Amino acid sequence: MAEEIAGGDLSRLRQLNSLAMVRVLRGSDSATLTELAARSGLSRASTEDVVGALVEQGWVAEVPPVAGAMGRPARRYRFRGDAGHALGVDIGGHRVRALVTDLDGTVLGRAQASVDAEAGRSARLAAADAVAVEALRGAGLPGSELWAVGVASSGLIDAGGRVVLSVAIPEWTGLDLAQHFGDTYKCPVVVDNDSRLAALAEQWCGVARYAKDFVHLLAGLRTGVGLVIDGKLHRGFGGAAGEIGALPNVGWIRAQEHLQSWDGEAGDLFAAARGGNRSALGAVRRYVRDLSVGTAALVLALDPQMVVLGGGFSRSADVLLEPLRKELDKHCIRTPEVLASALGEESVALGAVKLALNHVEPHLHS
Repeated sequence: MAEEIAGGDLSRLRQLNSLAMVRVLRGSDSATLTELAARSGLSRASTEDVVGALVEQGWVAEVPPVAGAMGRPARRYRFRGDAGHALGVDIGGHRVRALVTDLDGTVLGRAQASVDAEAGRSARLAAADAVAVEALRGAGLPGSELWAVGVASSGLIDAGGRVVLSVAIPEWTGLDLAQHFGDTYKCPVVVDNDSRLAALAEQWCGVARYAKDFVHLLAGLRTGVGLVIDGKLHRGFGGAAGEIGALPNVGWIRAQEHLQSWDGEAGDLFAAARGGNRSALGAVRRYVRDLSVGTAALVLALDPQMVVLGGGFSRSADVLLEPLRKELDKHCIRTPEVLASALGEESVALGAVKLALNHVEPHLHS
C-alpha cells in the first residue's frame, strides 16, 4: 500500500495515494469514502484527505444525493472523465485517423482520411493534421483543451518520439513526430509504434483485457506485432521488440503476395473464400501458412496466453482464425487461444489515445 511507505518523500507519498485513488474511482461509477478506503487499502482518514484534494484539483466530483432519499446518505464520489481530453492520431501507409476522448476514454470526436501510399512527408503530415482538427471540431473542443496527444506510426520509434527507421512510409525516417505535434498542441506528445499501440488498445478495452501475456498481430497490407509480457507492453532495449518480420525466412514479407494474386482487394478474396471459392481458399491457406511461421516463433519464445488477430484483416477472422490455429498446432508445443480483435480499424488510434492517457495519469501533481 502506498501509505505504508515510510521515511520517503511525503509529496511522493501523496502522489502515490492519489494515483491509487484515481485508479479505484475510474473502475467504478461512484463510491463512498468507506468503499474507497477498502478498495484502495488506505485508512479512512487518508482516504478522506486524498479525495478532498482530488475534488479541489478537479479530478473528482461529489455525486449529488438521490432526490427524496430518506435519512442522510453517505457521500459518494466519482472520477471526472470530463476534466480533461486526449487526442490519438494514427498515421498509416494508406489512411490517417484521429480520435478525441475524455479522460475515461469515451470517444467524443473522430475523423479519418485516405492518403496515397506514395505520399511524402509533407502531404502525409498535412493529412494527419487535418483529421486531428476535424476530430476536435466533432468533439466541440479547441486544441488548447487537450491534456496530451498520442501518435502512432509504423517504424522504429525512439523514446523522444522520433522515427528512427521506417520502410513502409516514404520520407519518414528521421521525422520528429513529437516535435511536429508539439508545435501545434501545447501539451505533452507521446509517440510509439502502431503495432505496439494496437496491442495496448487490446489490453485496455479489447479481448485481451484479462490476459497478462499475449501476442497481437496487426494483420493487413503489412504485418506487425505488439507484445504484452507480464501485463506490460514490451518494447525491448531499443524499441524493436517483435520485429520478427524483418527476418526473410519468417515469410511475412511475401505473405501478402499470396493475396495480391487475386483480382480485386483482399476483402474480395476473403469474401470469395467465405463462399467456398477454391482459388481464394488456396490463397488464404498460403497466406496463413506464412503468417504462422513467425507467429509460432513468438509463441514458442514467449508462451503467451493468447494470440490476437487484429488490424484490417480481423474483419475476416471467420476465414483466417481456424487455419491459423491449425498451422500453430503443427509448430507449437502448446497452442494458445487464438482470438479476433473486436476493435476494428480504430484499434491503433485507440492505442494512441491510451498512450496519451497513460502519460497524463502520473502527472496529477506535476
